Amino acid sequence: MMMNDRLEHLQVALTERLAEAIESSVIRLKELTIEVKASHWLDCAKTLRDEFHFEQLIDLCGVDYNAYEGRESGPRFAIVCHLLSVEHNLRLRVRVFAQDDSLPVLSSVESIWSSANWMEREAFDLFGILFDGHPDLRRLLTDYGFVGHPFRKDFPVSGYVEMRYDEHQKRVVYQPLTLVPREVVPRITRPDNYGDSEHHG
Repeated sequence: MMMNDRLEHLQVALTERLAEAIESSVIRLKELTIEVKASHWLDCAKTLRDEFHFEQLIDLCGVDYNAYEGRESGPRFAIVCHLLSVEHNLRLRVRVFAQDDSLPVLSSVESIWSSANWMEREAFDLFGILFDGHPDLRRLLTDYGFVGHPFRKDFPVSGYVEMRYDEHQKRVVYQPLTLVPREVVPRITRPDNYGDSEHHG
């Protein structure tokens, strides 16, 4: 059976079994992507593991759809998961949108796929997505006193504060940002007579 045929078969089976949970499903570039309602995410994840044999969570990442081209409305924050079924040699992409942009919360799937632990912590740290039921939701990549979530599209490129080691206090201190925001524009340098017929001989 060809890959597209297998994906179409999986798409039909998932749509029938998870009719209440799935918002949409599409096969594009030889990959099946389903969008799952946030309220059904935990139950859907259990079904994907136990009934459809997606034993491995390969990746889970946050996404900020703020000012995303081609998307004018709808929730801003989502997670995207890539699942693998070793038994059936199939991959599946799952997207789940958090419904509240001001406080994005989704169910943790750490109890279903243990690899979600650090991935959900990363999405929390960088995007501010909370995971209900996570056993240890702490920042993972930024400092303990870090303010904000640096992968959000409205987070300034240079940040809000800077840190340095203070020799007198013998510790790291935070202070207001001293960098002046600027836009770097590439400069092309050419001879004054560039383009003249004489220049080209």
